[in-house]
Amino acid sequence: MATKTASVWVTSPVGKAAAPLREQVIAALREAILDFRLRPGQRLIERELIEQLGVSRTTVREALRELTSEGLVTVVPQRGAMVSAPTISEAADLYEVRAALESIIVTRFVERATQSQVMRLDAAVEHFAEVAAAGGEIRNILAAKDEFYTVLVEGAASSSLKQLIEGIQARVRILRATSLSTSGRSEQAVAELRGVVRAIKERDASLAAALCASHVRTAATTALAALESDQ
Repeated sequence: MATKTASVWVTSPVGKAAAPLREQVIAALREAILDFRLRPGQRLIERELIEQLGVSRTTVREALRELTSEGLVTVVPQRGAMVSAPTISEAADLYEVRAALESIIVTRFVERATQSQVMRLDAAVEHFAEVAAAGGEIRNILAAKDEFYTVLVEGAASSSLKQLIEGIQARVRILRATSLSTSGRSEQAVAELRGVVRAIKERDASLAAALCASHVRTAATTALAALESDQ
């Protein structure tokens, strides 16, 4: 795939008030990546970012380090930073790991979650449905879906599983945004997650885990098709 530069990215210099400058830069770059104004594989040239954002080299480097930890940016030796772009085989492996891991988390949720947490999980899915139906920006849809996972992981009550899933979610974040950006996928995801919640309410761990794995693999099919087309 040909190397891309940041020249097509358009933004305004960040402000000097409100949130700390570093956080503003991180937010601006994260938004541009998740909105696909900065495309997977696109190089992030420090000089251009400094000029476009109107901040120091130190601030840009701190922001890139944070986004690297989130999985949105990859630093390649001799080439510098670029928007993360996993290969098709890497993405497929990540989704399979995610499917297996989320199945375990759902099982633990059924075993350990309180009724209050089950109700919050149901509410999170319905909030996701509302945001998806409104057809807003992808970062908002992704944030709404993240609420579902926040409650799910909390109810599973396992620090080890929490650490593992957060690492995987960071590495597939761009792929998740790609999947949810596909026409009709958000609505389909809502229906799938409602099915997971119904099984959880019935305390059917086996069914809930199977439906969750199916949800992840369906998302994988959509994301991998988009990735293959882009590459």
